[in-house]
Amino acid sequence: MEKQKIIKIVIALIVAVFAIVYYFSSNSKSSEYENILASEVIVSNATGTEEIKETSKIKVYVTGEVNSPGVIELEEGARIEDAIQGAGGIKAEANLKEINLAYEVEDGEKIYIPNLSEETDNAEEQVPSSEAQTSSSSHSNGKVNINKASATELTAVPGIGASTAQKIVTYRDENGKFKTIEDIKKVSGIGDSKYNSMKDFICVK
Repeated sequence: MEKQKIIKIVIALIVAVFAIVYYFSSNSKSSEYENILASEVIVSNATGTEEIKETSKIKVYVTGEVNSPGVIELEEGARIEDAIQGAGGIKAEANLKEINLAYEVEDGEKIYIPNLSEETDNAEEQVPSSEAQTSSSSHSNGKVNINKASATELTAVPGIGASTAQKIVTYRDENGKFKTIEDIKKVSGIGDSKYNSMKDFICVK
């Protein structure tokens, strides 16, 4: 009888020891998990702080058929549409038919919005111009700017006929500005041979 009591006491002690070990083990894992979560939050907050960067600003001059013509400050990478909105929007007489509203403007450019009574020839190529440039925004140092020249102006370049000129304008409207003159080879129909005949007569800035 006494032997059974001893056995029960031993079993009770073993159960108690396991219970104590499990309790402390659970608390330890919980604390470790909480520490991991806290570390992740700190890292996340630190990363978020580092990623905050000041966006560059540019200034453009908007004139013509807009409600508030003048110098407008925009975020870098802004489009003509953003510049027009910054100038108070267009007037009822404004002609936007030939203007590429998605054109990315550059610091110091002049954007002119024509009147419906004015005749425009591929106006989206003529709108952005810099005060520091010559009278024609599509020419620089005697070379034709393939980012700004109209289809008609492009035909002045050796190797570019009317059909190729239109392809260049279409490609530019759909894909944005050429970053280098060699990018013009991305236009359908312009290979190495044709590129070599025109490379000395074109520029991108």
